[in-house]
Amino acid sequence: MATIYSSQPDVGAAMPDRRAARRQETIDEALDHAVAIMTEHGVGALTVSEMARRMGIRAPSLYKYFPSLRGVYDALFARGLRSQQRAVRAAIEESERGATRIRIGARAVVAWSVANPALAQLLFWRPVPGFEPSPEVFHHSVTEMVEVQAELAEAVQRGELAARAADDDAVRLYTIVLSGVISQQMANQPGATYDTGVFTRLTDDAIDMFFNHYTPAGADHADLGQ
Repeated sequence: MATIYSSQPDVGAAMPDRRAARRQETIDEALDHAVAIMTEHGVGALTVSEMARRMGIRAPSLYKYFPSLRGVYDALFARGLRSQQRAVRAAIEESERGATRIRIGARAVVAWSVANPALAQLLFWRPVPGFEPSPEVFHHSVTEMVEVQAELAEAVQRGELAARAADDDAVRLYTIVLSGVISQQMANQPGATYDTGVFTRLTDDAIDMFFNHYTPAGADHADLGQ
């Protein structure tokens, strides 16, 4: 008599899962090689043919995974954004909200960037003429800025920053401060770590200037979120 229960694996269901896993492994391997190529030769030097050569396959085979070279850059932008966001969230997880979290998050963004210079260039610069991330991918970057603005609003609520620190211009200025530190470090002392960089060691000073610009009326300038 047949039973509705079985100890045998559902082969029909397992096959797509295995195929999907193998496909993702191939994509991840290709992107690993892409990051290595960009790190060695510059972000604009990336080619599908060189990725394929390093994987030991023919270039047309990669077009089953990426529609074009711009598709590769889009996937790299998404990878970089996910990696950076994981680093920031891990850093701020146990921290107090407001100014403290803003400062710790800033350190994490700068540290991640100098540790991942090729991906950081895609996120903060425009090193590939004509490339812009797809709307689906860029949406996550917009979401990140919304989270930054919410944290600034929390600092305002706590009386740590003036009310105008929660507006759009404050978010823009925050990104200018961080991208300035990152750009100066990567341009003038590439390869240095966050702890050894002559520019990255000024991250806290840069954040202090940002905080002081938004000091509440009548309050003394103070080091916030140390």
